[in-house]
Amino acid sequence: MRGIDMKQIEAARARAAAGERLSLEDALALYEDNDLLFLADCARKAKERKSGHCVYYTVNRHINLTNICSSNCPLCAFQVEAGDARGFVMEPDDIERVLAKAKETPNLSEIHIVSALHPDKPFSYYRAVVRQVKAALPDADVKAFTPVEIVNFAKMTGKSIREILTLLKEDGLDSLPGGGAEILSDRVRQIICPKKATTAEWIETMKTAHSLGIRTNASIMYGHVETIEERLQHLITIREIQDETGGFQAFMLFPFHPAHTKLGEEYHLQRVGAWEDMKMMALSRLILDNIDHVKAFWIMLTMPVAQLALGFGADDLDGTIGEEKIIHAAGARTKPGITRTQLEKIIREAGYEPVERDTFYRPIGGREEQGV
Repeated sequence: MRGIDMKQIEAARARAAAGERLSLEDALALYEDNDLLFLADCARKAKERKSGHCVYYTVNRHINLTNICSSNCPLCAFQVEAGDARGFVMEPDDIERVLAKAKETPNLSEIHIVSALHPDKPFSYYRAVVRQVKAALPDADVKAFTPVEIVNFAKMTGKSIREILTLLKEDGLDSLPGGGAEILSDRVRQIICPKKATTAEWIETMKTAHSLGIRTNASIMYGHVETIEERLQHLITIREIQDETGGFQAFMLFPFHPAHTKLGEEYHLQRVGAWEDMKMMALSRLILDNIDHVKAFWIMLTMPVAQLALGFGADDLDGTIGEEKIIHAAGARTKPGITRTQLEKIIREAGYEPVERDTFYRPIGGREEQGV
């Protein structure tokens, strides 16, 4: 990291305490200052300016359609190549069984679909999945396909990103998850995911989705081969997109889980600690002054760390999830799902008021709670 003097740190601290917009230089100074309690205080105040004493959660279900992938990214422990005995693909009957179980879930408001880049499954397969989910659960929001997947659909069909998103929206797609961003630096992407969407393609997909009225999340995956400056520049880039489009509704932080990955083995990486997680949580809340919500994704962080993050600027614990395969393949040891009752208890223990929401942060209330 560049040498940062005390005058820079003091100026950055003054801007953070006043709730002013932070520059990249400010962010670097605050990172180097390493005063976690100061960052927590500033980030908590920034969170409360956005959402008061509310902390959000949703009742959702994750569906991972396949782990067979042509990308073969060094960062990924989930994917396998075609022909691998560990490979799976969910066909319509498999999806129907998941949806039948989802129908039994009280207050279910979101189906979250992300997958690998299957070398043979046509775009029509993914369109059919969206239609199938929407037909089975017409009141649930369909959040599906990262920008990496959208770019892959465009390349396999010869269609533009706009055409792909327009067709999926017609099929019932409601929003996009924020995954696949990793670090928005092509230097980093050439190391960790060289065959996936480029920085420019990820940004184009998000801007196009926003122009079509498709709201999205954004994310970062930190703690691998990126520099601190690249990490913080990533946050500035997300903020710049939001200044232009206003289409991001939440931001998520993903610490890299190196277990069972080629990247972890080659670079001898270890999972960053809770101090780094909380510093990044607080800095994200402070830098992303134009995004309303910052998620503490408990499945990634573990629930104790996610609960702690509520004091470092996070205002959302995501949801009940049900089952998740991608992060667990890389060594995550969190439970596959959690109940509404447990989420609300965790939020109240942190001194906040739980608010059940839908995908678009509209509060949900007054529904039957039996069975949770």
